[in-house]
Amino acid sequence: MSAPPAPPMPRTAGSAAEAYRLEGELPMVEQPAVPFVEIETVRAREFIPAAKEAFGALIAEQGQAKLIRPTFNWAGRNSLFPLHWGLACCAIEFASAFSARWDSERFGIVPRSSPRQCDLMIVNGTVTWKVAHKLITLYEQMPEPKWVIAMGNCATGGGPFRTAYSVVPGVDKLVPVDVYIAGCPPRPEAMIDGILRLEELIRERRE
Repeated sequence: MSAPPAPPMPRTAGSAAEAYRLEGELPMVEQPAVPFVEIETVRAREFIPAAKEAFGALIAEQGQAKLIRPTFNWAGRNSLFPLHWGLACCAIEFASAFSARWDSERFGIVPRSSPRQCDLMIVNGTVTWKVAHKLITLYEQMPEPKWVIAMGNCATGGGPFRTAYSVVPGVDKLVPVDVYIAGCPPRPEAMIDGILRLEELIRERRE
């Protein structure tokens, strides 16, 4: 009969570490453990401030994109401030739109006398080349964002005076126009409808 197998020798720390190395595992047993206090110190000093900064930046970005900016855009397009001025007979219709009968202010349309407080220019009449530079000056003094409505046939394309040497054949030759209102002159209802169309256009453009 063969002799019984010898009992296994007890493995020391060195032999165990050698076995782990042979098996491809990291010798975690030999590495000193990191104290819990040190882990908390590193976490409080590095991870928490970085996480707060990233989270705050995310909240600010999402809040501005989904709450603040849409709210300001909604308020701006529903409270347009047209420039309080007039050029020709369309200016009478422009003034009538703010009377008690039509009451344009119920739509948030409030005319202002200073171009620095306006975001809408309604060109309401015949534009001559003599007054063209004044119109451009007023437009440039208006803060961004700003829009232009050509009210009536004269502002749109010169009207019955389009062949005259002194008349601008369309205000779009001077400033960019967003909405055109037909008529000679258009009634106050048409002007209000044009402003409401402009509000829809602003919402579609997300301006």
